[in-house]
Amino acid sequence: VTDAKKYDPKSRVNTFAHVNHTKSDPRLGVLLCINGTGILNAWTKRLLGTLSYKEMDELAVATPIGSDGVTVLPFGNGAERVLGNRNIGAQIGGLDFNRHDRSQICRAVQEGIVFSFMYGMEVMAETGIELKTIRAGFANMFMSDVFCQTLAGVSGATIELYETDGSLGAARGAGVGAGIYASFEEAFSNLEKRKVIEPGEGAYAEAYANWKAHLEKALA
Repeated sequence: VTDAKKYDPKSRVNTFAHVNHTKSDPRLGVLLCINGTGILNAWTKRLLGTLSYKEMDELAVATPIGSDGVTVLPFGNGAERVLGNRNIGAQIGGLDFNRHDRSQICRAVQEGIVFSFMYGMEVMAETGIELKTIRAGFANMFMSDVFCQTLAGVSGATIELYETDGSLGAARGAGVGAGIYASFEEAFSNLEKRKVIEPGEGAYAEAYANWKAHLEKALA
């Protein structure tokens, strides 16, 4: 969210008036949308049978950064705005039947989602947006240590996780609109910070470069 008119001429990210936007105090959201993120994780869970998301996270932890050369492009849910409305489909690269198992797949799925975010963040950077801190609810994929550590490591941003989720945020926002809260400050006054993840050391840049090379080949 920014107070400046920042936008991508190619419309790979979407600039819009945020819920707290006013003429006197402008607040413009810049939205990066990746259609294939959550559905990829859910698809992988179904494919692996009886594993829980926690067990998938534990398998991902057992594999080093870069997933032993396996890369996943998470673009299997229709055309992607960040790719210029191209529909390249989801893809798995670098798979070796003799060395790789579900552990590498579980990590490559999470890395693929993170790296697609990073690709979009590079688009945002072209508009002049500088990324220093990522704030999110402690929910969905942000409950995974691998996901958070990879996102912090590749982006260089600090991640702050709060005790909330999308439904609670929507309810608080509705409360402001309905007059239950006098202001957004009051509505979110008791929001608790649960966890902070700082960028760590690791071969995240190399892993991202390998993933991006796979993407650029698919886009060629």
